[in-house]
Amino acid sequence: MDRIVQRLAPALVAICAFTTAADARDRLHIVGSSTVYPYTNVVADNLAAGGRFPRPDVESTGTGGGFKLFCAGSGIDTPDITGASRPMTRAEWDLCRANGVWPISQFPIGYDGLTIAISRFSPDEFALTLKDLYSALAARVPVDGQLSDNPYNAWADIRPELPNVPIRVIGPPPSSGTRDSFVELALHRGCNQYPALASLQATDPGEWSKVCSEIRTDGAYIEAGEDDEAIVADIEKALHTLGIMGYGYLFEHEATLRAVKVNGIAPDFLTISRLEYPLARPLFIYLKNEHEKLVPGMSEFVQEYVRGMNPVGGYLFTYGLVPYFEHVDFEQVAGDAIDNKPMSLPTN
Repeated sequence: MDRIVQRLAPALVAICAFTTAADARDRLHIVGSSTVYPYTNVVADNLAAGGRFPRPDVESTGTGGGFKLFCAGSGIDTPDITGASRPMTRAEWDLCRANGVWPISQFPIGYDGLTIAISRFSPDEFALTLKDLYSALAARVPVDGQLSDNPYNAWADIRPELPNVPIRVIGPPPSSGTRDSFVELALHRGCNQYPALASLQATDPGEWSKVCSEIRTDGAYIEAGEDDEAIVADIEKALHTLGIMGYGYLFEHEATLRAVKVNGIAPDFLTISRLEYPLARPLFIYLKNEHEKLVPGMSEFVQEYVRGMNPVGGYLFTYGLVPYFEHVDFEQVAGDAIDNKPMSLPTN
């Protein structure tokens, strides 16, 4: 930690003087992922508690919505930082570059487990596989050797060991990084449990992507907004309904929610940090480096995030963020952001 703080001095602490009031903003503007939102809110509170800077304005816009706002341009009318529950895509990187948003720093803040949750008061005992999730929620699935519109109405239609209750899953909208992660980590991998679809990936990757990414729209999957607390509230009341959310929300509501095991593994700090839980994923914030000159407190905000995410003595794990342990050089990933090291070109 001392080495990180020392590196801050030459890198981000100096903030240029403002020319006129119209050229400056007195607080940071942060947008992005609903999963990252609660962690950023806590960091914003702690930054303001120091008394040197106003509390940053933090909005939950979804990962995709956050990148759209972040990459729209530079200047005080655009966000300084965005949170993301997936890496920036090549298309988003191109949009940023086209609009003069460069350099950008990518700052991984920890891990999250994409959680399938149910009310603790539900009598149903779920233990799902990735294939179950694909079979339940994909728009089209193989039936008797043919690709067909999804015919499954109850979980027991998929496997008789599952509860005989209607398939009803509340999840995020297309603008959400959690939705993107669910498609990649759950549907794509569950899709490939069907040998014919696994072969399709090699012979026609475009068709495979369409078949394995499209979520059914007949009511089994219910789109929520960018407010994960609303998903929590809905499944707390609906005893047979599952909800897709970040692990932090399950952690916060463990008195009323429980996790459904996926491939026999439940999400917790250990299984997520070891990447044993099948739906584990990294979380990020992205920094618009040139805004260091426009808005006070950016370097101090990064410092505060570093303190919060530190696996030794940090506070964000108490809100459900899974910190980096053996997989990442903690000081290096934080130092890259602190030093304004530009992110590399995305490959996706």
